[in-house]
Amino acid sequence: MKIIKEKSKKAINEITKAIEKGNVVILSTDTVYGLIADATSEKTVKKVFEIKKRQTSKAIPIFVKDIKMAKKIAKIDKNQERFLKKFWPGKITVIFKKKENCNLPKIIYGDKNTIGIRIPDHKLLNILLNKLKKPLTGTSANISGKKESININEVLKQFKNQKMKPDLIIDAGILKSSKPSTILDLSRKKVKISRIGAISEKEILKFLK
Repeated sequence: MKIIKEKSKKAINEITKAIEKGNVVILSTDTVYGLIADATSEKTVKKVFEIKKRQTSKAIPIFVKDIKMAKKIAKIDKNQERFLKKFWPGKITVIFKKKENCNLPKIIYGDKNTIGIRIPDHKLLNILLNKLKKPLTGTSANISGKKESININEVLKQFKNQKMKPDLIIDAGILKSSKPSTILDLSRKKVKISRIGAISEKEILKFLK
């Protein structure tokens, strides 16, 4: 595992090249450390699952650069788009019905016809999304069943003795304390909050009324 500091001048170029090569990167996000990779590459996404030891039947969310990119992947109506403009970029992952021709590997969404999408409120991630012009995996950097973390040392301990490891680690130290993203399911007739996280239920319901 190669480790470089997030504030290094070469960080953006290193990360971009790594992702273009199909590598998996540990990177800070606006919530916790994440496993970031090209979400359009089946081989790369499989590698994320192997590193995380995640069951392939379980979907993983993705990061996109803007609502336009999200609409290429998911079925989003005008009311939903107004909601997204209120909360994105931000700490809320929204589940939509996916489009049939979304051009993402099946392993991303597992055995479901839905997909979780988010525009992060994070400068480095947004730079990468704009440079690469493709969705990126947005799953937390932890072994499945273990706790996600804002501390790079805690993250590295989880992967230190694993056979499958991330290729590149971007060390941003200890991140600002944050809950994981809230998960809101808009794929069904009745809106469902699947996980309360950084965005409160009160904030969401206030806007949905």
